[in-house]
Amino acid sequence: MSDLTTPAARPANPRFSSGPCAKPPVFTLDSLADAPLGRSHRAAAGKSKLKQAIEETREILGVPADYRIGIVPGSDTGAYEMAMWSMLGERPVEMVAWESFGAGWVTDAVKQLKLDARVHEADYGQITDMASLDYDRDVCFTWNGTTSGVRVPSGDVIPADRQGLTLCDATSAAFAMELPWDKLDVVTFSWQKVLGGEAAHGMLILSPRAVERLENYTPAWPLPKVFRLTKGGKLNEGIFEGATINTPSMLCVEDYLQALDWAKKVGGLKGLIDRAEKNFAVVDRFVAAHDWIEFLAETPETRSTTSVCLKFDDDRIAEPDAFAKAVQKRLEKEGVAYDVGAYRDAPAGLRIWCGGTVEAADLEALMPWIEWAFHAELEAQAKAA
Repeated sequence: MSDLTTPAARPANPRFSSGPCAKPPVFTLDSLADAPLGRSHRAAAGKSKLKQAIEETREILGVPADYRIGIVPGSDTGAYEMAMWSMLGERPVEMVAWESFGAGWVTDAVKQLKLDARVHEADYGQITDMASLDYDRDVCFTWNGTTSGVRVPSGDVIPADRQGLTLCDATSAAFAMELPWDKLDVVTFSWQKVLGGEAAHGMLILSPRAVERLENYTPAWPLPKVFRLTKGGKLNEGIFEGATINTPSMLCVEDYLQALDWAKKVGGLKGLIDRAEKNFAVVDRFVAAHDWIEFLAETPETRSTTSVCLKFDDDRIAEPDAFAKAVQKRLEKEGVAYDVGAYRDAPAGLRIWCGGTVEAADLEALMPWIEWAFHAELEAQAKAA
């Protein structure tokens, strides 16, 4: 590798993981000092913090006033499972999957709940034709495929007069992309994605139509306590006012509040979207300038601006999976990029988080290192042959 030039600049923050994601640039442990530790989350101080988290989420995301927002256990997975187990079964369902998490929801619907389900799947890098779905059925889908780098371009094809509910896993999209609230009945996400919060807490957002379903339909299967959203046939409003189902971490709540405060200071949702798009543009320019790397997402309008998935395309690569892992290891060994390997079920390549908590300057510094690692591994492969 003596003929390879090592890049001079290094990312100030090498954390490009797609979950948990980089914390806001201003984060310090000292910023968590106001967390009411050792106190009950049901005491006034705890309830106030939880309610504040809900209200500021509504403000920044522009969630309509008649939508409920709740903090629930189990991260995004817990929130989405809660919605599926509590609401599905009233009518047939369209299950949509183009990456691993969507495939997980299909498994739940078909094998666990045994629903009357029609499954629509697309390979990694592609997306289901959302216009082909029957929206008089319930529809379950991810907005942004964290493991595939493929996102829904818009909600235009979802009809306003649909009879079914739309259940949207938006964990890599909320706070980075516009979500059409009038087209979405259930939205879930987690703190550890776009805002870089701590793990284990999920957000569940319900439209009035979703609430109506909960209050007028009882699933045929028993629901565990952590999934129960109603009490006496009515919505348990306390969940959506900060009275969580189980004990939350007030340290994590404080961390989320600090992230929300930072989000407001960088321009709210528009500012966060602008930061993600600026970050994605750095990678987009790099891919356009090199013929040996390309996006996993085949269609430009479906390319995620947060979980950006890349694959190597070069005839000299003998074993794509081993090659991609070796490049990722070189980047980590140099301390310039942590946790950027493709998801275990996805095609071989790199996955670089470009959400708003990442600085564009760090991505600019990273790109030459990817080129260096690519050529270094090609050289090592040639020597070993």
